[in-house]
Amino acid sequence: MLDKVRALLAKAESTEFAEEAEALTAKAQEFMARHSIDEALLAAGEGSREQPAGCRVGIDNPYEAAKASLLDVVAGANRCRSVWAKELGFATVVGFQPDLDAVELLYTSLLVQATAAMMRAGSRQDRAGRSRTRSFRQSFLASFAVRIGERLMAATEQASEQAAAETGDGRLLPVLAARTDSVREATETMFPEIISRAVSATDGEGWASGRAAADLASLHTREEVTADPRG
Repeated sequence: MLDKVRALLAKAESTEFAEEAEALTAKAQEFMARHSIDEALLAAGEGSREQPAGCRVGIDNPYEAAKASLLDVVAGANRCRSVWAKELGFATVVGFQPDLDAVELLYTSLLVQATAAMMRAGSRQDRAGRSRTRSFRQSFLASFAVRIGERLMAATEQASEQAAAETGDGRLLPVLAARTDSVREATETMFPEIISRAVSATDGEGWASGRAAADLASLHTREEVTADPRG
C-alpha cells in the first residue's frame, strides 16, 4: 500500500499541472487517516499493547523554521507530535507506526510541492532594488504550512466522521483518544522541556502566494490506491 502511495505522490510531484496533481493526490490525507483508524480499531480489538515510537526527519537549510512548521502540522493532522532540534538538524516525530508512515510520506511530498511552487514564484526585490527573496520565501513556506495544516485537519476529521458512522458501536472516539494520550505522554517523557515558538512571516506577498500554493497542493490518493490492481 505504501509503495502505491509513494508512486502516486511521485507522479503528483513531477507534474507541472496543479489540476493533475490534485487529481492524483487531494484525498491522500483522508486515505491515510482512514488507514490509521482501521489499524487503531484492529489493535484495540486484539488487545494490542503497541506503544508510540519515534522517527527522525531531517530539517535542512534554508528556511528550516518554516519547514519544521510544515512537518509539525502534518504530524498533528496524523495524531503525532513533532519536536524540532534546530542545532541537530532534524525533528523527532512521535506516534504509532501507521501514522509515522503517513507523516513521512506526506511531509516529503508536500515539501517538494511547496519548494517547486516557491521556485516558480521567482525572486523578489524591494522598491530600492534590494533583494527581499529570503523574506518572501520564508513567508511563502510559513503560509503554505498554515494552510496545509487546515486542509489536512479537515481531511482527517472527514475520515473520522465517516469511520464513526460506519462502525456505529461507540468504540472509535475512545480508541483514538487513548492513542492521542499515549502519544502525548510518550512525547513528554522523551522531551520534558519542550518550548513552543512561532514562525515569523514578514512578507505579505510571500504569505499570500504561499497560501495560494497550499490551496493547489495535491492531497488526493484514496481512489487510486484503493482501486483493484487487477482492474
